[in-house]
Amino acid sequence: MVGLEELRFTPAGLARLAFKLRHTSMQQEAGMQRQVQCEVSALALGAVAEQVSRLPPGQRVIAEGFLAQRSLKIAQLVLHIDNVTLR
Repeated sequence: MVGLEELRFTPAGLARLAFKLRHTSMQQEAGMQRQVQCEVSALALGAVAEQVSRLPPGQRVIAEGFLAQRSLKIAQLVLHIDNVTLR
């Protein structure tokens, strides 16, 4: 994890945390191994947001969730995190 923002709360009182995940893996492409690295914008809500806010920067995690547009007007993708486990 990199780029952790401050834990905030929605008007309804739900914890909300925006952060970035750094992904690194080896993938198969055209029959060859390729190292993939990227940063992904992520968003966690509720108990998951509170859990992630307590993790130290650089903590390795496995994050599960879904991709969605940032907003109706901004097509940039954000990974909405449903579950985080320590790696």
